[in-house]
Amino acid sequence: MSQERLKEKFAEYKKAVYKLKEALEEDVSNPLLYDGVIQRFEFTYELAWKLMKLYLESEGIVTVNSPRSAFKEAFAVGIITEGETWIDMINARNLTVHTYNEQMAKEIYDRVKDKYYPVFFAFANKMGEKIK
Repeated sequence: MSQERLKEKFAEYKKAVYKLKEALEEDVSNPLLYDGVIQRFEFTYELAWKLMKLYLESEGIVTVNSPRSAFKEAFAVGIITEGETWIDMINARNLTVHTYNEQMAKEIYDRVKDKYYPVFFAFANKMGEKIK
């Protein structure tokens, strides 16, 4: 696995985190806000675990084949903190895929804003330190 591939994936991830931040700064009176934030959350989540997988594989850890195993291994080696928040994201991600209602959208929006965005941002900073 090349360092270039890792850098590319990291650049994609950083961009997704920025786009999520942009969406979270929108006015909550916009009816499309929740849909947009949830869609950007899904995209950022997918990029996060795939970046973790690539990084861990580059470090010789090859037991990563799902978001759950990526989060556990990343937590174990210290590239993420807030392990329970990352595991909670798995459930939120599954909810966004299988059901949709306004109340759930609001709850997921609140979680993304208050809990998930900060850990996405922290992970971006940690990977920035690791990938030079």
